[in-house]
Amino acid sequence: MSVSQGRLLITEDDSSLRRALKTTLQALGFDVDEAPDGESALVLVHQNQYDTVLLDINMPGIDGLETCVRIRRGFTRLPILMLTVRDSEDDKVNALDAGADDYITKPFQIRELIARIRTAIRRLHAPGIPTDAPLTIGEIILDPVRHRLFKNGVEIKLTPREFSATQFLMENAGRPVTHARLLTLLWGSGYGDEREYLRVLISTLRKKVESDPTKPEYLLTESYIGYRFREA
Repeated sequence: MSVSQGRLLITEDDSSLRRALKTTLQALGFDVDEAPDGESALVLVHQNQYDTVLLDINMPGIDGLETCVRIRRGFTRLPILMLTVRDSEDDKVNALDAGADDYITKPFQIRELIARIRTAIRRLHAPGIPTDAPLTIGEIILDPVRHRLFKNGVEIKLTPREFSATQFLMENAGRPVTHARLLTLLWGSGYGDEREYLRVLISTLRKKVESDPTKPEYLLTESYIGYRFREA
């Protein structure tokens, strides 16, 4: 008997897409439940233990964003992957602000979807890391207690704000972080629209951290959305 790759819930009002996804994911070894709307998804999430929820944004009744908010209230660690309309910047930002872990745009490649699902499941089942433990990603080690950052054993001098930005992005490695969330964290609630501040900060960080700042390997840009630190 084959071992399950994980249990998923697909929430999508387009029945043909929902069934096609279910068939494909089951063939790849996932256990899959399906829900046609947000109300059904909320019931199933409270009845079963899932490894990831796939959630369409545009649904009748309780839409995907509100469903995401309600799921997140009761399940803080459950990965939620939002399915959004192609090139909808607002959808992506709103999804992340609602508590989604990631998003994928329609139409999407099934290989990309599978990769995102597997990343979410790995993150869910990864052993807990103490909040004061060093963070290591690739050649970079961040020591949150001593407020020091190293690359290949060489210390990189950062300002307090640069360190805070790097630490937050590394703690959320693999997840997109919106401009507004970073700006609020680093400058305060009144600076959510000051993207130029963030562009300058990230540019300076890349010059310190990246081997080639024009081709970043760690501090990645999420176009129109924000930034993502490379996954460990």
